[in-house]
Amino acid sequence: MTIIDNAVYVDGVRTAEPGNLEQTFETLDSHGGMAWIGLYRPSQAEMAAVAEEFGLHELAVEDAVSAHQRPKLERYGDSLFTVLRPARYRDDTETVEFGELHIFVGTNFVVTVRHAEMSGVGQVRRRLESRPDLLRHGPPAVLYALLDQVVDDYAPVVAGLENDIDEIEDQLFSGDSAVSRRIYELAREVIQFQRAIHPLPAMMQQLNEGFDDFAADAELQHNLRDVEDHVERVISRADSFRDLLQNALTLDGTLTANRQNEASAQQNEQVKKISSWAAIFFAPSFVAGVYGMNFDHMPELHWAYGYPMAVLLMAATAALMYLIFKRKGWL
Repeated sequence: MTIIDNAVYVDGVRTAEPGNLEQTFETLDSHGGMAWIGLYRPSQAEMAAVAEEFGLHELAVEDAVSAHQRPKLERYGDSLFTVLRPARYRDDTETVEFGELHIFVGTNFVVTVRHAEMSGVGQVRRRLESRPDLLRHGPPAVLYALLDQVVDDYAPVVAGLENDIDEIEDQLFSGDSAVSRRIYELAREVIQFQRAIHPLPAMMQQLNEGFDDFAADAELQHNLRDVEDHVERVISRADSFRDLLQNALTLDGTLTANRQNEASAQQNEQVKKISSWAAIFFAPSFVAGVYGMNFDHMPELHWAYGYPMAVLLMAATAALMYLIFKRKGWL
């Protein structure tokens, strides 16, 4: 286990930085205040030590260790267990990466458990430490700030996905064969993004009710409602992306079918032309073949006009077939 940060706060001010968890518990017992412990991928035994001290529920501890949880908020006695799915857009690969953040909040402690590299928790801690007026509200303020940071970080993701969808619209009409795969990849990212954000409104409602139990400041509850508004906007955008990609996939299928039909039509036209010219050349060849057999008993074989007649018959047959195929539009 890696302890990212470990501090005790009294009246919104960082007063102690214990070297280990045992010292944190001792400091909290002797001086009061709020402990904020940041962990990175703890083991079952390491998480059990924290759970024993703060009375964390075993089911929540198990979820925090195993990870791969959906976003949720659950109440266990006088503590809240929250799972969030932070996301970030990577410009270099044009993909969305999802993390996982577990938050335990009690009356005098906050424990954050990370299962992916992310700088958001550290940013929140630094911002709150520069705002003692907000941090003195205790664990509810930390939970609000973490949720606000996660939701704010969704904005670049939305912008990145929107840009990718705009690029797909250009690719659709350029005949790029890779556009179908890109649509599927983007659709998968949008679905994962929706899974990360769709549970948030219900969680916000639960959180508002939970803040009442923590006697959270009215201004803090107002800020939480502002975050809820941001969540609704993000959900609306993500849902529109899903519809756009579905339409793009349908349009891609239509355009692909049209291109195949056009190619097939062009191929048919070429076959018609080749077949027509083959038939035209076959007729003179047939006449020449018949008169080239040199049988003794052929009426025209010893006729003075036999040769001109054969040549004229070949030319006339070829010309007639040419006119027929031309009228049919094959040539």
